[in-house]
Amino acid sequence: MKKALIKDFKEAVQDLGNLQDHGTGLTTLAVSISDRRHRADVQFIRASSFNRAWADAEKLLAGAPQDGWIRIEVVHAIQQLTLVTVQQELAEMSRMNYWRRGISFDENFQTALLEMEINGHEFFKPGKDHKIGKNPSATWIDYPHISKYLKRRNGSLEIDIAQAQQVWVFTTSGIFSDGQRIWQLNDSETGEKGLRQLVNPRQELRDYLVQGETFLARQIKDSGQFIYGYYPGLQRILSSYNSVRHFSSIYALLEAVEFTGNVADLAKVKDALQWGLQELTLTKDDALFAVEHRKQGSAEIKLGAQAMLILALCKYQEVAHDETFFRQAQQAFNGVVAFRQASGRFNHVLNTDLTVKEAFRIIYYEGEITFALARLYELTDDEQVLDAVKQSLDFMVANDYGRYHDHWISYAVNEALQILPDNRDYMQLGLKNVYSHLAFIEARDTAYPTLLELLNAAVKMTDMIRKTGNADLLEPYDLIRLRRARKMRAEHELATGAFQPELAMYFYAPAKFVGGFFARHDHFRTRIDDCEHFLSGLINYYNDTY
Repeated sequence: MKKALIKDFKEAVQDLGNLQDHGTGLTTLAVSISDRRHRADVQFIRASSFNRAWADAEKLLAGAPQDGWIRIEVVHAIQQLTLVTVQQELAEMSRMNYWRRGISFDENFQTALLEMEINGHEFFKPGKDHKIGKNPSATWIDYPHISKYLKRRNGSLEIDIAQAQQVWVFTTSGIFSDGQRIWQLNDSETGEKGLRQLVNPRQELRDYLVQGETFLARQIKDSGQFIYGYYPGLQRILSSYNSVRHFSSIYALLEAVEFTGNVADLAKVKDALQWGLQELTLTKDDALFAVEHRKQGSAEIKLGAQAMLILALCKYQEVAHDETFFRQAQQAFNGVVAFRQASGRFNHVLNTDLTVKEAFRIIYYEGEITFALARLYELTDDEQVLDAVKQSLDFMVANDYGRYHDHWISYAVNEALQILPDNRDYMQLGLKNVYSHLAFIEARDTAYPTLLELLNAAVKMTDMIRKTGNADLLEPYDLIRLRRARKMRAEHELATGAFQPELAMYFYAPAKFVGGFFARHDHFRTRIDDCEHFLSGLINYYNDTY
C-alpha cells in the first residue's frame, strides 16, 4: 500500500481523538485488512504511545493490497467485568448478533475480539430454543470456536479462555478505506455503530443502489431461478424457495434496472419470469395462478403470490417495452376472480382445485393484490379490473383497515389515487394507515425496510391530497414530522441494513455480499426478499427526494 495513503490513514486516526487510555497509559489499535476475497485479518497492537503503536500498524499496512479494505480502530472505554455478568447479559439479549462491543479474555488484549469478529464468525450463538421476536436469544459463548480462531490468528493461544473469570469489554472509534476514500466510522451507541458516517447521502445512496441492482441480478441462475439467499456468518446457502418472493424480487429488480439504466440485465429478468411461469404457475381454463409447491408434494395457491405475479408481469412490460407477457397478465387477473368473496374481500389461500384452504393468512395479501390490480388497470384500461380495485378498497374503508399500518395498503391507496384522485375515503384510509404507526416507526432502532416503503407511499399520497384540493383532510396530521421520519428511516436503513465493505469484510467471500442487504437478527441473513424491500424503499425514496 502506498505511503501517501498510509500517511492519510494516520491523520484520520489522529482526528478521532482519545488515542491513549489514561488509566493504563497505553494505546491500543485494531487493524483489519481484507483483500476483498477473504475474511479480514485482524491484529491488535498495544504500545506506550500512539506513535509507537502506529509504527507497528504501518508495517501491517505496507503489505496490504492497494485496493484492499482497511479498517483501523482505536480501543477506548475499556471496562473490566466478571464473565458471569457478560454471560447473563448475553442470555438476556432479545436478538441474536446484537452484541455491539469488543471483548478480551485477558488484560493485555492478546485474546481481544472486535465486535464484528464476534458477529462475523458467530462466536456468540443463540440458544437452540430461540425464536426470533418471540423470546430472549439465550446467547452463549462458543469457546472452542473462538480458541481455534485465536490460535490461527495469533499463531498460539497461551490461556484457556473458557476458564477466564474476568473479561474486558470495550468500544472503539475508527476509520475505513477502500483504497480510494477514507470514511470515519460511527461510534455512537445506535444501530449505525461501526459503519461509515454518510458524508454525501445522495451520492452514497445512489452508489449503493447501483451495487444493489448488480447483486440481485447476480442471484439469477442460468435457469432463471434465484439463489434464494445466504447465511453469511454460517457460510450457508438457503435451499428453500417461495413463489411470492420469486415474483416480488423480479418486480424490485425491474425497479432497480429502471433506476440504474442497466438494461443489459433485462435478459436475466426475462429468464426469471419465464422460469417462474413454467415452474410456479398452473392454468385452469383461461386463468393463470401462481402456485406454491410445499413439502411432501402438496401445493397451494396464495393471493400474495398472485399479486406479485401480476406486478412482475406489468412492470416488465413497462420497463422493457416488451409485450411478451401481456396475455399472461390478463390470465392472471382471470385467476383473481377465484379468490373473491361476495363481501368484496379476498380469500387468502386456495387449494389447487380452487377450493378455499384458508380465508385469512396474513394482512399483506389484500394490500398486495389491490396494488397489483391498480397497476394492471393502468396497463389495460379494463373496467373489470378497476371495479375489483374499488370493491377491495371499499371493503378496507368499511372495515377500518387503516388500523393495520401495512405498507402494501399504502401502496394500494397511493396507486388508486392516481386513477381515482378525488376519493376522500381512500385518502382517510391511507392517512390513518401511516399515522397510527408513526411513533413506532420513529422509535424503531433496527433496520426495517417496509417502514420506509410505508412512508414513501404515504408522503406521495399527501402530495396527491394537496394537489387535488383535499388539503383539509391533512389538518389533523403533522406533514413535517412525516417527511422527517422518512429521511431518518432512509438513512438508517442504508446504514444498518446494507452490506457495506466495512461490514462485509468480516464474513466469508466479502466482495460477494457487497450490494446485498441483511437481517442482523437472523445470522446476518441476506435473502432475495430482503434485497427486494430495501431496494424498493430506497429507490422510491431517492426518486422522490433528489
